[in-house]
Amino acid sequence: MREKYEEYARVAADAADSKKARNVVVLDIRELSVIADYFIICSANSRTQVQAIADAVKDKLEENGLQCKGVEGKDDAKWVLIDFGDVVVHVFNEEERDFFGLERLWGDAKRLSVSV
Repeated sequence: MREKYEEYARVAADAADSKKARNVVVLDIRELSVIADYFIICSANSRTQVQAIADAVKDKLEENGLQCKGVEGKDDAKWVLIDFGDVVVHVFNEEERDFFGLERLWGDAKRLSVSV
């Protein structure tokens, strides 16, 4: 199952892209943390788009056999975190993404190239 998590991360990135997510980044954090193997980070232009991206990612990963462990922030839709255990998806509005700077915080993480 371990090998599949990279594939799941790519599926999540593709699902986000299907809803026009901006600046989709996949970080391999396996060597840096025990909390997850992959972070997918993306942003959107509006609250509605943040919610649509979050729904699309959750639905697509569940279709592919991953069980969602929790979703946080969907009502406010400034930063939605979707927890699939070893794959964690962060969907931000642009302002929140700039403020929290997860890519900077996880700057030592390897970035996976994605086709989005």
